Amino acid sequence: MPDGSTQLADDDRPEVMIRKLRARLSRREEKVKEWNDLYEGERPLKYASPEFAEQTGGLFEDFSDNWCKTVPDTLRERLSVVAFHGEDGTPDKEAGRAWRRNGADVEVGLAILDALVVARSHGLVWNTRGESDITFIPAGQAIVDYVPGTRGVRRAGLRVWSDGSHEFATLFVRASAAGRAMAYRRQRALNGGEWVARTVGVPTSEPTDLINPTGLVPLVEIANRARLHGSPQSEIAAVAPLQDAVNTLWAHLFTAADFAALPQRVVLGMDKPTKDLVDPETGDIIGEEDVPLGQYSRDRLLWLSKAGAAIGQFAAADLDAYLKVISQAVRHIAAQTRTPPQYLLGEMANIAADALEAAESGLVAKAKDRQLHFGADLREIMRLEALVSGDPARAQSLAMGRTVWRDAQFRSEAQYADVLTKYKAIGVPDEALWRMIPDVDPEQIDEWVRLRDTQAQAAAQAAAQAFSSFGPKDAEDGGEEDEAEAA
Repeated sequence: MPDGSTQLADDDRPEVMIRKLRARLSRREEKVKEWNDLYEGERPLKYASPEFAEQTGGLFEDFSDNWCKTVPDTLRERLSVVAFHGEDGTPDKEAGRAWRRNGADVEVGLAILDALVVARSHGLVWNTRGESDITFIPAGQAIVDYVPGTRGVRRAGLRVWSDGSHEFATLFVRASAAGRAMAYRRQRALNGGEWVARTVGVPTSEPTDLINPTGLVPLVEIANRARLHGSPQSEIAAVAPLQDAVNTLWAHLFTAADFAALPQRVVLGMDKPTKDLVDPETGDIIGEEDVPLGQYSRDRLLWLSKAGAAIGQFAAADLDAYLKVISQAVRHIAAQTRTPPQYLLGEMANIAADALEAAESGLVAKAKDRQLHFGADLREIMRLEALVSGDPARAQSLAMGRTVWRDAQFRSEAQYADVLTKYKAIGVPDEALWRMIPDVDPEQIDEWVRLRDTQAQAAAQAAAQAFSSFGPKDAEDGGEEDEAEAA
């Protein structure tokens, strides 16, 4: 929750609201950077002792056995939007066209991944050049403020960005007793200063402050919700401590492998080998110097000239102890994040289909839970799209509709065919069955319906023609004469 210094009031000036929301956004930057760095594998050794860090000299600064990328990626692969249905349960074709026209069918995957990694991302809906525009914005460039006492009623939203010399901000406020819904465009120098009306990139004939005809804040937070209270959570929050432990263990293992993985031999009962220093002019011995021990390793030869000298050996270090702890830590990551073991451990040999489905049951349940929450946010984005397009009836229908996702359970084509055949046997209509097939969009289903109806019509015409060949014939000329002659 915001503190008193950043709590908004409906009668705050736009510049004051921007300053307060920008301050909140700045406080999030540290965590956003931490989660992003973890996802990218940019994590220094955290549990290594100062002595170890000094001895290795930063050798492992760029190393990471990165599970913080695998966990959210595995979940995002199960979150694919197929369509948006209205209140009557049928696909909203206009929503589908707007979704693809804006490239949202591609960008939404990145927005969901950002929400999984850094807890939230955002979707902005606006009317540009007479048609709706949907833009997904990362967590560090937008923030939404909610009406106190509510969890989802947006009071204001702020989007910020920079061009290298100026920082720009667009503030969206809802309609209230204090005034109409507006969009305020401001700018300031990149190194700080006061927010002033935007002039860079805005034509002089265009007003700085724009009226928002929808009356709503068009910025929607796509939040990775975990609890009824508190802030959204990153999916890698629970992975980070174990990730740090795994990285440190690998560093110790590599160091042990470098120094003690091979048997170490030692010479006993003999002084350190030396050689004489000879004056090249007189040939006299003028001293002695140590023989570099590395020479014996390269030459693979050592001459023991002292009586009683012997060679002993230290056993090689057992590196399995490190591997066992690392493997156990990875199993803990799999259990805590409900990531199937085969994704993390690579152990998938001769696994039956039922066993594989059971192993993925936790991930599937988690994906369906995220579909519920993310689906509500995406449905709100499409409701705003209908409003900015001037279609309130469609907006109301979408508000009562649902977001349709691809099946979170990966199945083979044979499994889908078997299930759909059984549904068909109990009378489920074809259109409903086709919607269950993964990666089939509403337009493709419309084409199948057209082809089916065309085929049925052609079959009916062929049947009618065949039946007509067996029906009664019209009397031909001369028929009456034949009848009279027969009489």
